[in-house]
Amino acid sequence: MKLVLFCLLAGVFPGWSETRGATFAPITLYTQFEQAPPGGVLEALQDEVASIMAPIGIRFEWRDLGKTGGHEVSAELAVVTFKGRCDAAGLLTRSKFEGALGWTHVSDGQILPFTDVSCDRVREFVQTGLLAFRVEDREAKYGRALGRVLAHELYHIFANTLRHGSGVAKESYSVQDLLADDFQFEAKETRMLQTSRPKPAVEGTAGTM
Repeated sequence: MKLVLFCLLAGVFPGWSETRGATFAPITLYTQFEQAPPGGVLEALQDEVASIMAPIGIRFEWRDLGKTGGHEVSAELAVVTFKGRCDAAGLLTRSKFEGALGWTHVSDGQILPFTDVSCDRVREFVQTGLLAFRVEDREAKYGRALGRVLAHELYHIFANTLRHGSGVAKESYSVQDLLADDFQFEAKETRMLQTSRPKPAVEGTAGTM
């Protein structure tokens, strides 16, 4: 099986087709962290994904992959792995950013619902910007940045597209994009997400590639 990884800064991903209404069942997100994040980071991450997706009519149910029983059934799902250390401690005045912020797995041209987000790279990318905020606000700002990277990857998985767009769906981000007070999908990408079709129910859970 040929495995290709497409990432945030140069990525592609899949989808389905039929209207997803505002009352559509929530999509299940199975998450796993290489290192457990502080509560403030996790809350801000989840709140930001909800804020970006709620106007489109998409809701998520978050589950810890490590606590699943292996018998769950979900109409739509994605498995998200957060790589590295997901906290806002030890920030430096100089960034040494290298590589993609997030990426989604593709096999033989088919998008797999498995996404990775690099906590380390996101922190390194925005750390000089985070230093401008009060210490007590940095976890929330960092968690929000992680949420925006994840929302980008989820767009590719659920919007039935191999292309980037504008807003959250654009090909590359600036530090300002990740730390600004507001960052949303534009109209075209919103319509694509609203007209995507849910996958058939999937039994059980799977590990990341």
